[in-house]
Amino acid sequence: MRRFIVGYVRVVLAEGEGVQELEVATSDGEVARAVAYPELTGPVREGDTVLLNVVAGELRLGTGGYHFVVANLTRPECDTTQSGHIIKLRYTPMQVNVSAAEEEGSPLRPMLLQTEHLNKLPVILCPLHSFLAPAAAGIKVVKPNAKVAYIMTDSAALPLPFSRSVRQLKEVGLVDVTITCGQAFGGDVECVNAYTALLCAKALEVDAVIVASGPGHVGTATPLGFSGVEMGWLIDVVNDLNGTAIFAPRISFADPRPRHRGISHHTVTVLTRLCHTPATVVFPKLADEKPMTVLQSQLERSTIPQRHRVVWQDGEPAIVLLQRWSVPLESMGRRYADDPAFFLAPAAAAMWAMQNK
Repeated sequence: MRRFIVGYVRVVLAEGEGVQELEVATSDGEVARAVAYPELTGPVREGDTVLLNVVAGELRLGTGGYHFVVANLTRPECDTTQSGHIIKLRYTPMQVNVSAAEEEGSPLRPMLLQTEHLNKLPVILCPLHSFLAPAAAGIKVVKPNAKVAYIMTDSAALPLPFSRSVRQLKEVGLVDVTITCGQAFGGDVECVNAYTALLCAKALEVDAVIVASGPGHVGTATPLGFSGVEMGWLIDVVNDLNGTAIFAPRISFADPRPRHRGISHHTVTVLTRLCHTPATVVFPKLADEKPMTVLQSQLERSTIPQRHRVVWQDGEPAIVLLQRWSVPLESMGRRYADDPAFFLAPAAAAMWAMQNK
């Protein structure tokens, strides 16, 4: 299986802040789509010869099925755009320096040092990146002028600019500030870890925080082999910092895999095995009585109600807001019409958070 091949840039299809989408022709005659991050490689132009990482394409992955530019062979020199001293992607050939909020010289450092806790700030914890849009809309539909922060963790995609959803949500004003923590990079604010990312959001005087990984969640059909295990310790982090932890459960009535039907085993595992402190778990009110009965039955068989506060909330107004802004809702090839409960869960969680703030 190939890992690196040489290609040239046929067309720059789109450019956003920190990312370029390209059409490339490879040395073996293939025409494919590729992504370049100018922060890592410098900008590329039509006609440039580039070195491509093609592993994701070779494996026919979904979200990660692009080729990625490793280096611009036409103009290999690349200057850093930041002056910070914190390195992300550490000890890899693509390591990059960022200006982190915590480091000396950062304008955010004094505010961060004075922020010791979240003071009940609502934090909506989302186990999938596709939850971000409905959660952001849920906040804004209740409080249109709310300042919303999205904290992107490093359990999936690491470059925030890869997310088209984030770009569109910022364009329409549903997300106001982005924070990347751990090895994730490319946010409006860079932080070393989830603790300081949350405190930074508080220092920036946001009204609510959404925490989720970037695109490309990994699952292995094993009890603990999935990216969303981070939700367990993140619930504890929010509680440790005196925030209000609101969890958006993963539920589906369209997923063909039994382990994800109704309440996903990912959600049950996080809430019953991996977190040690309670959260408010918000389930969406559904128009169809049958799926509601399934959810209630699954809850009764689990220990979730004994460990956490379970509430029910209508999330439909948030979906209407997204449709008004023409923000797409899609996950694993399924859209809202295919699996409404999936998207209503994060919408309901965010609406409940703002109504009970």
